[in-house]
Amino acid sequence: MGVSDPECDKVSGRTFVASAVRNLIRPDIVVHHSADAVPEYNNPRLFPGMYPTLYPYGIGGFEDKSRLTPLSFDRQAKYCLNVSDRGFRYHESFIFVMLNMLQRRQAHLQTYFAVRKSNFDSVARNLTSVSPDVLIRLANRLEQEHKLSNLSTDEQNALKLLRQVNTMSTRIPGSQASKIFVRNEIRNYYGYFGLPHIFFTFNPNPAHSPVFQVMYGDYSVDLSERLPRMPTGRVCATRLAHDPVAAADFFEFSFRCLFRYLLGWDFDHDRSVDGGGILGHIRAFYGTSE
Repeated sequence: MGVSDPECDKVSGRTFVASAVRNLIRPDIVVHHSADAVPEYNNPRLFPGMYPTLYPYGIGGFEDKSRLTPLSFDRQAKYCLNVSDRGFRYHESFIFVMLNMLQRRQAHLQTYFAVRKSNFDSVARNLTSVSPDVLIRLANRLEQEHKLSNLSTDEQNALKLLRQVNTMSTRIPGSQASKIFVRNEIRNYYGYFGLPHIFFTFNPNPAHSPVFQVMYGDYSVDLSERLPRMPTGRVCATRLAHDPVAAADFFEFSFRCLFRYLLGWDFDHDRSVDGGGILGHIRAFYGTSE
């Protein structure tokens, strides 16, 4: 059981604590099949088994050790979403399952516990010796708003242990810790480059763009015309929902064109071009995407 509230304003504090206690029992999320859990790591038969229409020959799964050249999970995922027949990106659930697995892997690799040096030995011993049953009872008590004074000795020790441990997840996109990490990086830019001269929001709309229609696959849209003939608004909105990968490609294309041809930034060498842009020469910029 998990809790998701990046702004920390819709979920009570005790619910967060209860969720954290449960996560100490088994932090990994598993999908049960029959009596055993199906492994997500190093299981090349997982995706061919789940999606036989996408893998008609039963081969080509992720993390296949028989490949001569090793291929990472995220790199193969990008390849699947960019193959020419677009069967993977148009599937109703493949992209969501793959994204969920990528996020979970990132959480496994980038989340860690931080404790004070003086408490490290005792916390390490207590963390490995605490009983799952105690954590479950404690989580239920916290979630039901019971008084903390009625806790047993084991439950009090478990709660004290939780208070001594900080969970760090600065590399997980969308988490509160990652937002704090980005803010600190921006403040570091202030200290090195000085205050920024301009702040702007860049939000290109793919549904109204003829470039997106071509990226979607509609080559009847003539980009050489000043006002190319566009499909109806309903068709454009349907295409946008149907192909989020093309929408992401359109955003990346638009962002790079803006900085390259208007602001004069050379992405190959990470510096301003010799001639500069409409604002002159740029020393640095910092951008985040929602």
